[in-house]
Amino acid sequence: MLTLSHFLVLAAVLFGISVIGLFLNRKNLIILLMAIELMLLAVNTNFIAFSHFLQDLNGQVFVFFILAVAAAESAIGLAILVVLFRNLSTIHVDDLDRMKG
Repeated sequence: MLTLSHFLVLAAVLFGISVIGLFLNRKNLIILLMAIELMLLAVNTNFIAFSHFLQDLNGQVFVFFILAVAAAESAIGLAILVVLFRNLSTIHVDDLDRMKG
């Protein structure tokens, strides 16, 4: 039988992996976007777990809105990534400082 603590540990592991991905990888923009998506997935796991164990649907409604925002963020982020790659021929974050001013 799965308890609330199992889901919270899973969400903590996902969140930890995403934080490590954000801090250790400062070079590739695609991996940074994937780490942000993984962080949102960890938050969604918490919302679903608490919603299920408290028998309240509000958490699932929040998950729906978070998924909508995450989809929009992915679409806009990938569109910006394509434009940057066309203009600079790279997706490394260190090379983006040439776009200042």
